Amino acid sequence: MGNIIDVKKIVVSFLKENIKCYDVTVVKIEKVKDIWRCVAEVYEDDSFLKSMNLPPKQVRLFYMLKLDENLEIISFERLSSFEGLDSADQ
Repeated sequence: MGNIIDVKKIVVSFLKENIKCYDVTVVKIEKVKDIWRCVAEVYEDDSFLKSMNLPPKQVRLFYMLKLDENLEIISFERLSSFEGLDSADQ
């Protein structure tokens, strides 16, 4: 069982290791029962521009991660936006 600081460190580390991003900012952390839900803002190179061999441009993306009571990541997904994300719906 960890605390909010441990959760933040795990989320940042996971994203930096598993996606090609430059900066990770955790913008939301909440605990619902034994599950930690986190949303992180990251900046990545635009994959379309990269595929066309054009100069890279960074785009802002959001990811949601869920961690169990042992701080193991059990869910990871890219969000279409962060606006309107409500913890009551999941």
